[in-house]
Amino acid sequence: MYYLICTDAGCNVSLQSLDLFPSLKTLYLYGFSFNDSYSQTISDCNFWLQSLDLFPSLKILFLDEVNFNDSHLVMTNNNLEGTLPECFSNFTFLESLDLSSNQLSGDVSALKSLTSLIALRLSNNYFKIPSSLGPFFNLSKLKQFNADNNTIYIESEMQPLVPRFQLNHISLSSCGDVGQFPHFLFHQYELRQVYLSNNNLREGFPNWLLNNNANLERLVLANNSLQGHFELPFLPHTDLSYLDVSENSFYRKLPIDIGEKLPSLLFLNISKNQFHGSIPSSIGDMNFLKALDLSNNQLSGGLPEHLTMGRFSLTSLALSNNKLQGQMFSSNVNLTKLRELHLDGNHFSGKIPDSLSNCSFLSTLDLSNNVLSGEIPRWMENMSSLSTLDLSNNELSGDIPRWMGSMSSLEEIVMANNHLEGPFPKEFCHLNHLKLLDLSVNNISGSLPSCFSPLWISQVHLSRNKLEGPLKNAFRNSTILVTLDLSNNHLTGKIPNWIGNLSQLSYLLLNNNHFEGGIPVQLCTLGHLSLIDLSNNNLSGTIPPCLKITTLNEISQEYVRYVTDIAQAPNSFSIDEPVEFTVKSMSYSYKGIVLTCLSGIDLSCNKLTGEIPSEVKNLRNIYALNLSHNNLIGPIPLAFSNLKQIESLDLSHNNLSRKIPPQLVELYRLSYFSVAYNNLCGSTPAWTAQFATFDESSYVGNPLLCGEPLKDCSTSGPSASLLPKASPENGLIDMISFYVTFAVSYVMAILSIACVLYINPYWRQAWFYYVGAISNCCYYFLEDHILPKWLHCGNM
Repeated sequence: MYYLICTDAGCNVSLQSLDLFPSLKTLYLYGFSFNDSYSQTISDCNFWLQSLDLFPSLKILFLDEVNFNDSHLVMTNNNLEGTLPECFSNFTFLESLDLSSNQLSGDVSALKSLTSLIALRLSNNYFKIPSSLGPFFNLSKLKQFNADNNTIYIESEMQPLVPRFQLNHISLSSCGDVGQFPHFLFHQYELRQVYLSNNNLREGFPNWLLNNNANLERLVLANNSLQGHFELPFLPHTDLSYLDVSENSFYRKLPIDIGEKLPSLLFLNISKNQFHGSIPSSIGDMNFLKALDLSNNQLSGGLPEHLTMGRFSLTSLALSNNKLQGQMFSSNVNLTKLRELHLDGNHFSGKIPDSLSNCSFLSTLDLSNNVLSGEIPRWMENMSSLSTLDLSNNELSGDIPRWMGSMSSLEEIVMANNHLEGPFPKEFCHLNHLKLLDLSVNNISGSLPSCFSPLWISQVHLSRNKLEGPLKNAFRNSTILVTLDLSNNHLTGKIPNWIGNLSQLSYLLLNNNHFEGGIPVQLCTLGHLSLIDLSNNNLSGTIPPCLKITTLNEISQEYVRYVTDIAQAPNSFSIDEPVEFTVKSMSYSYKGIVLTCLSGIDLSCNKLTGEIPSEVKNLRNIYALNLSHNNLIGPIPLAFSNLKQIESLDLSHNNLSRKIPPQLVELYRLSYFSVAYNNLCGSTPAWTAQFATFDESSYVGNPLLCGEPLKDCSTSGPSASLLPKASPENGLIDMISFYVTFAVSYVMAILSIACVLYINPYWRQAWFYYVGAISNCCYYFLEDHILPKWLHCGNM
C-alpha cells in the first residue's frame, strides 16, 4: 500500500496498526483527533520521531485541521504555538512541509537540514525570516516557498553566498516594512510566479526580474511604495500573463510601447498610481487581454480607438477616476465579450454612445460622475445580462424608462443626481431581483405604486424628489430592507403600521415630508434600527417610551456581517450610497462603514407633546438626539446622564421646565448642546469639562436661567431700584373705595378666567401648565439663592 486516507475519528487507527504498512508513502488524516493528551505545542519531539519512524518510506503526511499536534506535512489551521524544535533537522526525507495558518513564532533555522524539501509553506504565522533566506541556502531542491503574513527583516550583514535553490514560486506578501527587494531574487532565473504585495518596497519597478526570468508568468507587486518610471524589459516578454502593480506611487507616463513589450498579458492592473498623460494606443496590441484596470490615476485625453477595436477577449475594462474627456466611444466599438465597464469619475460628455449596444453581455455598467446628457437610450432594454447600472451624477434628462421593468436581471439601479422626471414607473414592480434602488435628487413625481415591494431589496434611496401621496403598501413585503430613505418629498398620510414588518431595517429617513398622526409604536419592534429621522413633518402625540435604537456593538454578529457584506459586496455600489443626517445643527452625508457605526434619532420640527420619557436611558450608545422645535413639556430627564456616548443633544424650542440636571456634566463626549428657548430655571450645569465649551447660545431664551456662561446667579434676582416706592400722596386716596373696587375687579377677573377655562379645555390645560411652571421656577429660585443652605439639605 502506498497511501491511506482517514477522514474522521471513527477510523480507529492507531500507531500500532499503521506499522503494518511499511511501504506507506502518503497518509491523509482529515478532521482526525489522534491523541487528545498532547497539548497544542510542538516543542516535544518524542512523539514526532516515534510516529515518523514507523514509516520509513513516508514522504508526505497530511494532517489537515487535525487536533493531533505532531509530525509533518500539511498541519494547517491547528493553532500550533511555540517555536520549531531542533528535531525537525531529522526529517530529511520530507519533500513538502506545510505549517501555515498556525501561531508559530521564532526563527526558521530548524528547517535548514531538510534537504529533500521541494515545497515549503509557512504563511500566516509569526516567524521572523531573514530577507536573504539564508537558512534555506542549502535546500537545493526547493522550488516553492510561501511565507505570507510573517515578518521579513533585513540582516545587518548581507549573505555573500548565492543560494543553491532556483525557485519556481515565491510568495512573501504582507511581511512588514521590508523596504527593498530581497537580495536572493537577483540570483533567481527560473521564477514563474512572484507575489510580493504589501511590503512597502521603496524602489522602482523591477524590470531586472523580467529580464532574468524569461518564463515568468505572474508578477504581483500591489500596495507597495514603488515609484519613478515604469521601466519595461529591454526585449518583449512573451510569457508574462498577469501583472499587478496597483496602489503604488508611479508618477510618470505609461510607456508608449507597453503593448509591444508585454504582448501576452491576460490581466493588467496599474490602478491607484499617479500615471499621467494619455493612454498608450499600443495597449490595443495585447490581443489576449481579458482584464484592464487603469483606474484612479491622472490619465487624460480620450479613449484610443485602437483600444476598443478587435478586443474580442476583453471582459473587464476599468478607467474610473481619471481625467479622460470627450466622447466616450466612437462608432467603432467591438467589445463583444465585455462584462464589466467602469468609466465613472471622468469628464466624458455627450450622450451615452449607441456603440455600447454591441456589448450585449454586459453585467456591470458604471458611467457615473461624468457630464453625460440626453435621455437613457432604448437599446439598453436588450441587455438581458445587465445586473448593475450606475448613471448617477450626470445631466441625464427625460422620464425614467418604463421598459427598465422588463430587464429581469437588474439588481442595482443607481441614477441619482440627474434631471430625470415623470412618475415612478409602475413597471418596476416586475424587478423581482432588485437589491438596490437609488433615484435620489431628481424630479420624480406622483405616488409610489403599492405593488412595488421587491422581496430582495436591501436599500432604497428616493430622497429629494417630488413624490407625493401616502405610502400605502409600497415596501410592505420588503422584509430584508436595511435602508429606507424617502426624505425631502411631499409624502402625506400616516406612517404605516406595517413598517414594523421590516425586521432588518437599520436606517429610516422620512424627514421633510408631510406625514401626520403619531409615531407608530411598531417602530419599537425593530431590533436593528440605528438611525431614525422623522424631522420636519406634522407628527403629533407623544414620544413612544419604547422607542429604541441599536448600534453595532449591541446586535448579533450575524447581523453585523449581513450589513457589512451589503456595504462591501464586490461589484456593488451600495458602499457609495450616502445618507444625510443632521448632527450638531449641520447636515452631513454618511456612507459605507462609517454609516454602519452611526446611531441617532431626530424628531425635531414636529408637533409632539407630553414629557420626554424616562426610558431615554435605554439609548445608551446613541450618538445624536434631536427633539427640538416641538411642544414637549416637563423636566429634562435625569436619565440623559446615562447617554455616555452621545455627542449631539438638541432640546431647544420646547416648553421644558425646571432645572437642568447637573449630572449632565458627566457626558464627556458631548460636543453640541442646546436647551435654548424653553422655560428652564435655576443654575446652568457646572462650567467644566465639555460644558465649558458651550456659550450663551446653548441657553438663550430661558430668562430664569443663570450661571456661566449666563449672568451670575447672585445678581439675577429682582433689583431693589425697580420696586415701587411709597408716596406722600397715598394718604389722599379713599382706601375704602379702593378696597371695594379692587375686590370687585378681582372677583370679576377670577370669574371671567374660570368661565373661559371651563369653555376651552385647551386654554385650561395651558393655564394650569404655566401656573405650575412659574411656581416651580419660583421655588427653585428661592431654594438656590434665598433660603439658607441648611434648610434644604434634607437629612444629610
